[in-house]
Amino acid sequence: MKLFAASSLAALAAAASLGAAKAPAASYDVVIRGGEILDGSGGKPMRGDVAVKGDRIAYVGPHAPGRGKTEIDATGKAVAPGFINMLSHSEDSLWADGRGLSELRQGVTLEVMGEGSSAGPLTPKMQRLEEQRQHDIKFPVTWTTLDQGLEAMTRKGVSLNLASFVGAATVRVNVLGEDDVQPTPEQLARMRTLVDQAMEDGAMGVGSALIYAPGTFAKTDELAALTAEAGRCGGIYISHMRSEGDHIFEATDELIEISQRSGAPAEVFHMKTAGKDNWAKEDAFIGKIEAARARGQRITADMYTYPASSTGFDAAMPTWVQAGGVETWIARLKDPATRAKVLAEMRQDHPKDWENSYRQAGPDGTLLVGFKSAALKPLTGKTLAEVAKERGTSPEDTIIDLIIADGSRIQVVYSSMNEANVAKQMKLPWVSFGSDASAQAPEGVFLLSSTHPRAYGNFVRVLGKYSRDEKLIALPEAVRRLAALPAHNLGLHDRGRLQTGYYADIVVFDPKTVADHATFLKPQQLATGVTDVLVNGQPVLKDSEATGAHAGRVVRGRAWKGWKDGGCRASAKDWSW
Repeated sequence: MKLFAASSLAALAAAASLGAAKAPAASYDVVIRGGEILDGSGGKPMRGDVAVKGDRIAYVGPHAPGRGKTEIDATGKAVAPGFINMLSHSEDSLWADGRGLSELRQGVTLEVMGEGSSAGPLTPKMQRLEEQRQHDIKFPVTWTTLDQGLEAMTRKGVSLNLASFVGAATVRVNVLGEDDVQPTPEQLARMRTLVDQAMEDGAMGVGSALIYAPGTFAKTDELAALTAEAGRCGGIYISHMRSEGDHIFEATDELIEISQRSGAPAEVFHMKTAGKDNWAKEDAFIGKIEAARARGQRITADMYTYPASSTGFDAAMPTWVQAGGVETWIARLKDPATRAKVLAEMRQDHPKDWENSYRQAGPDGTLLVGFKSAALKPLTGKTLAEVAKERGTSPEDTIIDLIIADGSRIQVVYSSMNEANVAKQMKLPWVSFGSDASAQAPEGVFLLSSTHPRAYGNFVRVLGKYSRDEKLIALPEAVRRLAALPAHNLGLHDRGRLQTGYYADIVVFDPKTVADHATFLKPQQLATGVTDVLVNGQPVLKDSEATGAHAGRVVRGRAWKGWKDGGCRASAKDWSW
């Protein structure tokens, strides 16, 4: 019996060894098994598998044949295309930490930058000023073109994909400087050439920010001319409009006009109606956009999911005093006569020629979150009303004193919107999402300043608060608007969907538990419920922990000269959307 048993065991071992030797090689690099697949179309989810080979999706269906080198069990979870941040300010933050953890933990796989300013095109003077004006995060500015700037960031190593518009203000400063001047025909031609070059570098279009100097000095004709170059190259126009409150209808008309004249689609950055006196304009604002869409224009918008904005104290005073750059602005504020004039304008609730974000929020609704000076950082987290009371100065005087002392515009949060209008916009099928914040982490250099909670919760808030809890938007539709809609608006035909042949930007999350935790008083809290993220087929988040993989790439627009038959001037271009 013992001999028989030994022989039998030997035979079984040999058979097992033979079976192992004959085991088929892995068919895929990664297989995500048994999840509820939300493919980005907005249609009904399907339980099944998603398989990845290299950087592309190789299978989407009920059961992937074969096996993967890595297998992810998605039972009880949702599997979706990676989310797209249509308005990122990660130009600085990813130099400090390439993981982009605050975004990664929300399932974001593509950061789209370029609200008014962009990484290029830069002159030598612009390079020097970029370095001089840096705050907590320091890095050398060694490039001149937009593409070089994005490539420099990816060479350092990032987990997320990067894309950018070319900033209308950046182009303006390149040719005209930061003063309130208008271009000559020759100068405008140079500006158009710079846009053309940026589009061939892979820009997604032209981005403007028209409440800030020097971008605000651009007239409609200038913006239409620059956007015509982008439209000719298959790009779009996207804008922080000239007003989001008192003059929102005129600003919307301008955006629609620029789209009509240039032939390019247009998008409203961070759609909102700001200021209590303007909240009732929301329906008419939406109506203007929908009327343009009904006429055949492709006008879209993006939004963040909070009733408060965040920008600087430059949005608290007239733009004429800011002409020439931040250094000139601060020098003017030190002049008593100029200061008195500025103070008088700051106290106007509804100025005619600029947007007074401070008066829209009020001193109690203005939260200080970011200083350049170490001496002023203890004021972080206080309201303007609190600091003004401590100093015994008016809120307006306090703003000016802080700007002079800090040497910067100072980052603040303005509580000037209402939740009802946020909810209305959540239901609009042509609205995608952008954080208007940087990708960061609750550690290291990022703890030297505070931020807006949208940096840590903007996207999962769509899935948790607005879809699961308040049922304002069905989960498949939420995923469509987080991924496929922005990809389409950008002209990206191989991202934003779970589809064979598309890039493998994939997020796995638990729809029952996904949630944001960031608050206005404690914003630096990571979201939960997103467990796995792939970028270009590489796992960058595993079991809710960053892997550190540098999987991010530059995602380029349709006129990139590196494509086959690329460039704006290539014949027989099909720029259809």
